[in-house]
Amino acid sequence: MRRKDKEIQDQGDISQVIRKCQVCRLGLSQDNMPYIVPVSFGYDGKVLYFHSARDGKKIDILTANSNVCFEFESGVELISDENKPCSWTFSFQSVVGFGKAEEVVSQEGKVEGLKRVMEQYSDKEWDFPGMSLDGLRVWKIDIESITGKQSKDHVE
Repeated sequence: MRRKDKEIQDQGDISQVIRKCQVCRLGLSQDNMPYIVPVSFGYDGKVLYFHSARDGKKIDILTANSNVCFEFESGVELISDENKPCSWTFSFQSVVGFGKAEEVVSQEGKVEGLKRVMEQYSDKEWDFPGMSLDGLRVWKIDIESITGKQSKDHVE
């Protein structure tokens, strides 16, 4: 990271940024063409989970190239300076990482992934008894690298 003064080095702090987020943006690529898509997600500290429909552009790209980039941001706030237009900035925290997406095919694995997704958005424990999960696909991203960044003006 070029700006070491903005780096979030503690993995616990990076996890806290992710836990505050509502959306994960996935960066995908096929035939040297980038594609970014927002997804709901779950996170367990080492793996990201998301679900998808059975078919679609995201699925076509993931099956051709499982390498992904992901991004989170939280606490974004514009800091303006009415006297100096080039002095405007943002307060923020962000996380960027890389990994490989892999489809989860077992019923037990799908349930685990969906539980992680629901944990991101709810404090309730969810179960999926007797629910057919055949109409959706669950994916996991084994995180290979991850970095965090925050503005020096960031305030919790």
